[in-house]
Amino acid sequence: MTGSVSHANEGFAEKAIAYSRDVYCGHGKIEILPKVGASSLEDMAVAYTPGVAHVVQHVLASPDKLDEVTARGNMIALVTDGTAVLGLGDVGPKAAIPVMEGKAVMFKCLAGIDCMPLCLDAKGIDRFCDTICALEPSFSGINIEDVASPHCFEIVSQLEERLSIPVLHDDQFGTATVVTAAVINSLKLTGKKTKDVTVVVNGVGAAGTASIRMLEALGVGNIIAVDKKGILDPGDRGLPRHFREIASRTNAGSVSGKLCDAMKGADCFVGLSTGGIVDENMVRSMSKDPVVLALANPEPEIRPDKAMAAGAAVTASGRFDYPNHCNNVLAFPGLMRGALVSKARRIDIRMCLAAAHKIAQLGEPVRADHILPSPLDLNVHAAVADAVAAEAVAVGLARADVTPGYAGRTSQEFSRHAINHVASLPKL
Repeated sequence: MTGSVSHANEGFAEKAIAYSRDVYCGHGKIEILPKVGASSLEDMAVAYTPGVAHVVQHVLASPDKLDEVTARGNMIALVTDGTAVLGLGDVGPKAAIPVMEGKAVMFKCLAGIDCMPLCLDAKGIDRFCDTICALEPSFSGINIEDVASPHCFEIVSQLEERLSIPVLHDDQFGTATVVTAAVINSLKLTGKKTKDVTVVVNGVGAAGTASIRMLEALGVGNIIAVDKKGILDPGDRGLPRHFREIASRTNAGSVSGKLCDAMKGADCFVGLSTGGIVDENMVRSMSKDPVVLALANPEPEIRPDKAMAAGAAVTASGRFDYPNHCNNVLAFPGLMRGALVSKARRIDIRMCLAAAHKIAQLGEPVRADHILPSPLDLNVHAAVADAVAAEAVAVGLARADVTPGYAGRTSQEFSRHAINHVASLPKL
């Protein structure tokens, strides 16, 4: 399959480490470079002192011009406390740095957004939020990453109230956006109507909770939410608060039991949980032409080949060595670029739903092995940025006039600049 990669080779771990270690000028995946020179005293006088004092006075006189004369307008913070890193759990902020650097590469190369990784030793919701709020003057957006549930929900809620810049919790709405796009196109293939289907969402953490919200907004007729203990029951007073809230508005058929019970007769399975927990018999118990989106990483709930052998009409995973890569990298670059260009106050579910519909559209014509576009296609991220910016204007969250197509052009121009820079680097 074009664009697929295999991680089965024994040297892949060393290759991943070398990718960050064996680079020029130190180590790591990212660096900070100036856009202007300092090769003469005149350069220094203009770029630094005394010239910079005039820029300060300009900002004082016109605070709204800050993003025009500094890098802030294209600079976001990638923030984590390291409590939920990949599938590794609470590894702490230092071990989270490689993930944040990798994320910064994706933002820069796919949408041209500058990122500053901030891995905080700041346990506790209030301390975490206070730290980010204190940093707001330096950034035009915040991407929250790898923060454990349920704290992540309160953190995002607090930040949306306290900050005047958009906050994207990618583990929630980046993932949910791509899941929704995958469901849209899968139903096109199976010929089922959104309002008539039952979708089982296994895993009710950050991504699962947001996916349920997005699928509700899409108009899915029935959603069954499943945690490691089984189908969420609104009568279970031992459930966490956000679980009870989800349970109260899902499972229209009042199905009880475990995951295997939830999947009987279901049209679609969305796995955002842990590897190897779905078997072929569970897939066989689903409705005709079921959709299996097994997105646990690195090991899916069931491998796509096994799900297909058990009768699945469409499968997807979060891996890049199988067809149908249902990965949040399809969403977060365009979501943030659209929010930055429109100067959105926040990123809300309507903007994410607009992004999901655009991603689905760009995945056409759909086939069983092609329900989503490639994340390597810069046109995808540009189109998503345009859709998000337009929706921000339409719902009254934008603070800037956005010319149609401008967000996409900016995304492509800035990302190509980054790609050309990387291509010019010395090869070691």
